[in-house]
Amino acid sequence: MSQFGSAGRRGSRLPLGRLALAACAAALLAGCAQRDHVVVGAIPDDYRTNHPIVISEREKVLDVPVAASALRMTRGQRDLVAGFLSGYDRQTGAPMRILVPANSINAASAFVVAGEIEDIARKEGVHGGNILVQSYQVSVPEAAAPIRVTYYALTAGTDQCGRWPEDMLKNADNKHWANFGCSYQNNLAAQVANPTDLLGPRRTTSIDPENRADAINEYKGRGVAQDFKENSEVNY
Repeated sequence: MSQFGSAGRRGSRLPLGRLALAACAAALLAGCAQRDHVVVGAIPDDYRTNHPIVISEREKVLDVPVAASALRMTRGQRDLVAGFLSGYDRQTGAPMRILVPANSINAASAFVVAGEIEDIARKEGVHGGNILVQSYQVSVPEAAAPIRVTYYALTAGTDQCGRWPEDMLKNADNKHWANFGCSYQNNLAAQVANPTDLLGPRRTTSIDPENRADAINEYKGRGVAQDFKENSEVNY
């Protein structure tokens, strides 16, 4: 009776072992089958998506400081205004405004300097009909208010940097922070001379036949240096 009992117990253990092995194999196969569908949270976001470079018409502003005793512009002020107007697109004909303080302590000097700024603008290619000289009231008359020069131009740029909505150290997802890549995108946009180059390539210019002929004749007429002949494997 005990033999039958032990045989019965041995017979009952065997199917349980096989079922355990089958369950483990099924679990392993199921894990292998789903490995391509796992979403990894450590993949960072694209900074170009968070801080895209947008091309739009924006107002460019330059404040020119003027002393109360100034009788004319300094050389540094002339270079500052000329560099600022280098981004002015003459083909668009956008109006350029020169805002002069009216009731400040340096109002007389600012009026003289504004005329010189207008002359610089004409020399830089701004049409005289597009130059608007206006005055503005100063809230603190005792202060020396600057002359503001503004115009609109097609500009490439991003949103304002410096956004820190949360602590960058508290990032369990191992993703980059909100301000990541913003300064890089802004610097890249500022270095582009023509913002339309970001939209697509320009049309190729026509070939100068005279310049091409001169280059070919110079290439054919020049001789091969002796040092090059001695060190070359080609027999000229």
